[in-house]
Amino acid sequence: MELRRQGAEVVTPTEDNGRNIDVREWPKLRDFGKVLGTADVAYHLAALMFVPYAFQEPREIYDVNVLGTLNVMELCRLHGVPKVVFASSYVYGQPSYLPIDEAHPLNPNNPYARSKALGEGLCRAYHDEYGLSCVILRFFNLYGERQRAEFLIPSILSQLGRGRVELKDPEPKRDYLYVSDAIDAHVRAADYDKADYDVFNIGSGVSFAVSDIVDRVLRLWGKSATVNYQSERRRGEIMDVVADIRKARLLLGWQPKVRFKEISEYPTYAG
Repeated sequence: MELRRQGAEVVTPTEDNGRNIDVREWPKLRDFGKVLGTADVAYHLAALMFVPYAFQEPREIYDVNVLGTLNVMELCRLHGVPKVVFASSYVYGQPSYLPIDEAHPLNPNNPYARSKALGEGLCRAYHDEYGLSCVILRFFNLYGERQRAEFLIPSILSQLGRGRVELKDPEPKRDYLYVSDAIDAHVRAADYDKADYDVFNIGSGVSFAVSDIVDRVLRLWGKSATVNYQSERRRGEIMDVVADIRKARLLLGWQPKVRFKEISEYPTYAG
């Protein structure tokens, strides 16, 4: 929507009946390439996410996120699309230092993060071997409208109407980024011309514990609710994550504009 608002022509991989093409369906995706024409950039955002689901269904995660990325890269190679913007994720594992910059060693510690690191490797391979320009955006924790209900903020909001919020662990801290700032990073990445391959952390540069988010939501909500933490720590939990976003500020001219949205912005979740 934002690209169209700025006057860009946007095409998405769909069949004749309007059904979205699964990025694993190589024959259909290859045929879609015929309509690309003289496309300037491909945005690759198709992926399965959510870490608990990744532990439950690792084969599906790798199938979609790795094979899908391979197919997108091959599509661009065959049809002369010169640039890919790849939506990656947090791939650093347990941090050795905070804030985490792009030079931090990669140590993905769950199937979702590993699938994204493998996707980055495919981007690097197609750059090195075929000259495809790639910009990798390592997003930290995104939130915003229409986010799936199992993620933290939608989960809190969906429970507020019952007057009781049940969560597992109050302590883990994450760097949250509003979706409009993520969109802005994608737009700027398409115009980036300082390198043919580069990686950027995209986050807020500030971390909040689960309990901090609950407290902020309740203050904005303006109503009382009982909050119960089950003291259940997630497998492979990382206790604090903060993005160093200086590189994106300097080279993309990007910085987050939204710190925390009002609850009224989430009518889909509010009870």
